[in-house]
Amino acid sequence: MNQLSLASGFERATKRTRKQRFLEEMLAVVPWDALVGRIAPHAPAGTTGRPPYPVLVLLRIHCLQQWFSLRDEAVEDALHDIPVYRAFAGIDQGTTRIPDATTVLRFRHLLERHGLAPDLLATVNGVLEDRGLRLRRGTAVDARIVMAPGSTKNRTGPREPGAGRRRKGSSGSSE
Repeated sequence: MNQLSLASGFERATKRTRKQRFLEEMLAVVPWDALVGRIAPHAPAGTTGRPPYPVLVLLRIHCLQQWFSLRDEAVEDALHDIPVYRAFAGIDQGTTRIPDATTVLRFRHLLERHGLAPDLLATVNGVLEDRGLRLRRGTAVDARIVMAPGSTKNRTGPREPGAGRRRKGSSGSSE
């Protein structure tokens, strides 16, 4: 039995969201052991350096990426922000490190290099079809703020050629 960490166990939410119900159903129907068995021979042994993440954790994170259309950086952020995603991946924030975007990228490249991704997708889709279920790709908002220059002036001061300001409804420059 795992001891509860301070990072989990204090949530008071009682409503099960659609996302939570979906992920619980996927935990129940997907043959995780069989999928891990296909990937494990290709996974790094971890004989040097930091111990590798379990293949099951990385596989579930990969599934989250596919099902919710998340980039590597976005899934890393989502794992930090969304407890349902951490629970699905098998991550207890108090005891397990959350994989960074580079780790997720390397796992995805491992699947691509060995041609495993299409096979995994076909297996999951086959299991779902046998149960009369159908999976459509979802989306999660992945917005980010991009810094833009506040002025059209360059460092020397004068405006760049052709970078004039216009007022609404006028056709000429307002300078």
